[in-house]
Amino acid sequence: MAFSTILLLALLTAPVAVCVQDPAAPPSADSPQTAPENDGFFSGNVVELTSDRVSVTRTILNKRPEKRSFRINAGTKVEGKLKVKSRVTVRYAPEDDGDVALSILVRPDRSSDSKKK
Repeated sequence: MAFSTILLLALLTAPVAVCVQDPAAPPSADSPQTAPENDGFFSGNVVELTSDRVSVTRTILNKRPEKRSFRINAGTKVEGKLKVKSRVTVRYAPEDDGDVALSILVRPDRSSDSKKK
């Protein structure tokens, strides 16, 4: 009786032991990747645009407008048509010689949203 109880408990707990992962183990390839901790985001309207730099300004209620410039390089991913006065969200990495845009997401124009309705 005692042997069959121990055998039954061993069979029931074996799958649980297999499912538990070591917390220090590196994440698997199919787990979602998170952005590095030093990346930042800045949203606003494009006020200046050149081939290697974009300047974005944003206004927050009861605060002064804030303007930031970001370098654009070959690794910068641009989603949408980037132009002056477009609304954007910039993911950037701070570097010693200025912030580098990692990705720029162009938001849809507010006036085109209202035309669709």
